[in-house]
Amino acid sequence: MKVIKIGALWCSGCLVMKPRWQEIEKENPWLQNEYYDYDDNTEVMEKYGLIDATLPVFIFLDNQNNEILRLAGEIGKKELIETINEYKDK
Repeated sequence: MKVIKIGALWCSGCLVMKPRWQEIEKENPWLQNEYYDYDDNTEVMEKYGLIDATLPVFIFLDNQNNEILRLAGEIGKKELIETINEYKDK
C-alpha cells in the first residue's frame, strides 16, 4: 500500500497532520508514502483531480497504484491506523 499525501505550507491542518504521519510512518516502516506540495506540483494535482481541493488530502493506493480511498482534512491517528490496517494487504 502507498499513501499519497498532499499539503501546503499555508495549510494549518497540514501542520497538524505532519507529526501525526511521522509517528505512523515510524511505527509502520513498510508503509510507502509520497508527499506533494499543493502549490508546487500542478501535474499531480491535475492527475488526482485536486484543483481547489480541501487540504490536506490523503490518497490510499493498492499494490497496483489504484486508488482505494481518499481522506481529507485533519484525521485522528487512531482512524488512520485502522484505515491502514484495513487496506494494507490490498
